[in-house]
Amino acid sequence: MTKNLTQQPNISIVMPAYNEEEIVAYTVRRLVHAFENAGYRLQLVVVDNGSRDRTGQIIKELAAEMPAVIPHRIDVNQGYGYGVTSGFPLCTARWIGWIPADGQVDAEDVVRLYEAIANTDGKALAKVRRRFRMDGLVRKIVSVGYNAFAWMLWPNLDSLDLNGVPKILPREVLQEMRVTSKQWFLDPETIIKAHYMGIRIVELNVFARIRGGGLSHVRASTCWDFFRNLLIFRFSPSLRAPHLRSGQRTAFNQFRTPSESLNGFRLP
Repeated sequence: MTKNLTQQPNISIVMPAYNEEEIVAYTVRRLVHAFENAGYRLQLVVVDNGSRDRTGQIIKELAAEMPAVIPHRIDVNQGYGYGVTSGFPLCTARWIGWIPADGQVDAEDVVRLYEAIANTDGKALAKVRRRFRMDGLVRKIVSVGYNAFAWMLWPNLDSLDLNGVPKILPREVLQEMRVTSKQWFLDPETIIKAHYMGIRIVELNVFARIRGGGLSHVRASTCWDFFRNLLIFRFSPSLRAPHLRSGQRTAFNQFRTPSESLNGFRLP
C-alpha cells in the first residue's frame, strides 16, 4: 500500500510488529507525534510480521487515522530481519531506519538520533546505545558478553551495543550494504558491514525501558545464533572482506549476488 504524500518525508522508518496488539498503537502514535512536534515529516512503514492476533487490524486502523503510517502485511513470519527488510521497498526518504514496536526507546530519542545523522556528511550510520537498561540481570550479562565477544573479533568496531535500535542510515549506503539476515542478526550484520565499508558510527546514549506490553520474542536459542553468526561473519572468506575499506566498496559487492541483496528488492 502506498500513499501520495504532499511532501517528501524527511525520514522513513520501518517498524516490524509480531503479535504486538497490546503495544503497537501506543508506540506508533508516540513516534508519529514526536516527529510532528519536532517539525519533521515521518514516513512510518509498520509491518504486520505474520501476527496471529489483532496486530494487523490495529495497524490498518492507525494507517486510516494517520497519513504518516504505511501498513504492510507478511502472511507468514520469517523472522525479525525479514520483517524489517520487507518494509524497505516502501521507504521513499533519503534517510531510512528501523525500530521494533516494543516501545523500549523513547520517541523523542528517535528524533534526536535523526537530527544527529541529518547533520552529518551522509557517510554515517546512527544508532542508539542502551546505556541505561531496565533488563534483568541475566540479559544484561549476556548482552555484555556478546558485545565483548564481538569486540574481540573486531577490535576497531565503532559500537558498544551492536543490537541497539533504532538504526538510521542513508538509503544509498543501505542499498550498497545488501543486508541479508532474516533473523535477529540483522543489527550486528549492519554494524559489521558498516565497519568494512568505512562508514562512521554515530551512537546516542539512551535509556532503554521495559517493554510496555506483549512478550519478548528473543529466545535462549537466539543468543547462540548470535555467537555462531559472529564467528561465521568473522572467519568466512566470502563474508569478512578483510581488505574492504572506504573507497573500495565496489569490491564488497562480489560477496552478494543481486538476488540476495535486501531480500531481492531494489530501493525505489
